[in-house]
Formats: sequence, structure tokens, C-alpha cells
Amino acid sequence: MTVELVRLGDISRQVRGVTYSKMEASVVDKKGYLPILRAGNISQQGLDYKDLVYVPLSRVSAIQRVRKGDVVIAASSGSIDVVGKAAAAVDDFPGGFGAFCKVLRPTADVDHRYFAHFFQTSSYRRRISALAAGANINNLRNEHLDDLLIPLPPVSEQRRVAEVLDRADALRTKRRQFRALFEDLTQSIFMDLFGPARDRRRWPIATLGELLAGIDSGKSPICLSRPALDVEWGVLKLGAVSRQHYLPDQNKALPGDVKPAVADEVKAGDLLMARKNTLDLVGACALVGSTRPRLLLPDLIFRLRLHDHAPVELRYLHRTLGQVDVRGQIRSLAGGSAGSMPNISKARLSTVRVLIPPLELQKAFGARMELVEQQETRQSWETDQLDALFASLQQRAFSGEL
Repeated sequence: MTVELVRLGDISRQVRGVTYSKMEASVVDKKGYLPILRAGNISQQGLDYKDLVYVPLSRVSAIQRVRKGDVVIAASSGSIDVVGKAAAAVDDFPGGFGAFCKVLRPTADVDHRYFAHFFQTSSYRRRISALAAGANINNLRNEHLDDLLIPLPPVSEQRRVAEVLDRADALRTKRRQFRALFEDLTQSIFMDLFGPARDRRRWPIATLGELLAGIDSGKSPICLSRPALDVEWGVLKLGAVSRQHYLPDQNKALPGDVKPAVADEVKAGDLLMARKNTLDLVGACALVGSTRPRLLLPDLIFRLRLHDHAPVELRYLHRTLGQVDVRGQIRSLAGGSAGSMPNISKARLSTVRVLIPPLELQKAFGARMELVEQQETRQSWETDQLDALFASLQQRAFSGEL
């Protein structure tokens, strides 16, 4: 079927974001204030309504209130990876969006679900990435979005395509929710073996300085704006160690004329920690189960090396560093000047204190975790297969082949 290509500007309206000063913004809700979405609230899974800021009601015009079917786009950022991120509002939102974002509001004769799916396609991301790289910009102007072309079949066909993609996406959502249960299971196992129900008063306490043979960090050369190919060297981004999981795809390619520091290559069994990040994520850890070769540590990620006779197992140390009390220590030790992200030095990190349970309990935890990780790996593979299928459906949908 031949499908007409139309400009986004012909089937949608752009709405600019809300401007406000730092003095006006609040991180807590107040009477007479409205919530504001920012680029960090935009994800592949949709809009995330956590970590909002609030501004005076007078700052948000009626047209800037987010409506069902609106597509919120990150239009300006210091990172090219962030520019163009988009997510649709599935319901009306009682607030607005910040000045570094835009909203595309489809016209009444366009199915808003079909419209929203377009911004999750690989072809959209490629166009935005090529535009940003080609123009050397980190901002999307009105004409950049208005001039994008979208296949537009009749409304009845738009609805049919949207229903197919919605059903497939619902399966992906259920799979992600199932995977999230592994984190709850891991924490339950940890608390069962090491929680308050145990007689922890007899367990010794040690500092990381007493347990570690060294804390390594790498270098952060100027990299390309894309991930490394399998045959290339890459440098990890901070996202590789967020939220307790190691994500090797979070990397940037090392230019071919830059010699890699081979000693900084990440290997299976490495325990990695974010040296610098937001207050919530500074000190976040990830244990590397497996990894592709030729990935390097940046200077913002530590590698923690246990000494040969340290009375701790890696899996236990990884998880205990993510517990509330230890995270609190790390946050309190993280420094940084006003306006900069918190960071923790090697010297301060070495003073963090952790509980040392009996080795038999630590080994029991490791054995259970090995079983959990096997299942998690299988679920991850199945999720990847489902994502690949969904991407294929998207490509067919927006080329008139679905």
C-alpha cells in the first residue's frame, strides 16, 4: 500500500515550554503551584512522573498544560543522546513542561496513538541523530521537527496500526514488570540472610579501606557520539553502573586514532562504582557478570578490587553497598561545589563502614544469587527478542507493510 508522507508541522502544533527562574522552582508541591516535566522525565517506557519540580500557577498558560495525546520532546540538552527523546501523555497531566522541552500536539484528524508510536521508531531517532550531528547542535528548532516526514494512511488504518503496536507494546511492558521482580527477590534474599532478624551485634565491621587492595579509575578522552561497534574500543558512560545493574551498551566509541589504555579494560567479575553522579546515584554499584570486550573505565567510574584475604564475597559486597544505611554514608561523604554533581574521593570512600557477616552466610547468598542471575539472564534474552520483534513491527507499520 502506498502511504502519503506529510510534514509533522502540517498535522501537529508545537507548544513551547514553561520558563521560570531557579528562585521560583520548588522540589515539593505547594499551594498555588503546578508540576513541571523535564527531559529527565522522558523515557522509552513513557513519561515518568517522579522527580518533578513545581512552579507558580501563573507561569503555566492553559495551552502549556499537558493533554492526553501530547508528545513531550527533549529539545535542548548538553548531551546529543538526550536531544529528541520523546514520550506521549496517555492521560491529561495537571501541569506543564519545562523550557528545554517542546510538545507536539496532533490535530484532531490524526490518531494520537499512531502519532505517538512514530517517535519511538528507529527511523525517527536516526533522523534526529543525523540532524544533531550534521548541524553540530544540541537544540531542536521548530523547523527541525515541523519538516520531519511521517507516513500518514487514512485514520481507520492509523487506528488499526496503533492497536497492533499497542498490543505488542503491552507485552513488552509486562515483560519489564516481570524482570523488575528479580530486584525485589534479590532484596528479600539479602534481608533473609543479613537483615535485622539475624543477631548482627556479633558481626564485625570493616572499612572499605581495610577490605580493598585498590580503587582504580580510568580516563575520559573525547569520544564519538555513538556507541562502539563490536570491533571498536569504547568508554563506559555513567549509565553503565546505574541502579545496581551493569549495562555495557551504555558506552561511547573511542576514536580510532586514540590508543586505548588496555589496563582500564572492564572484565567479568569487576565491581564498578559511580564516582560522580546525582545525589541519588553517586556511589551506585554494578557487578560485571559478563561483558563484551574492549570497553574501558572512564574517570567517573571506580573499580573496587578486594585484597586476597578480604573476608567478604563480591556478591555480598555489591549488594551491601546498595543498602540504605551504606548509601547514606556514601551520600554524606560525597562533596562538590554549588551547582556541580556530587562526587566521592577514593580517600573518603575508603572510610565507608560495612558489616561483615559469617562467610558461610555470604556464600549461601552467592549461591542463591547465581540461580536468580541465571533466570534473569534468560528473561533478559527473551526481552531482547521481544524488543527486536517490536522494532520490526514498527518498521513495517511506518512503511505501509503491516
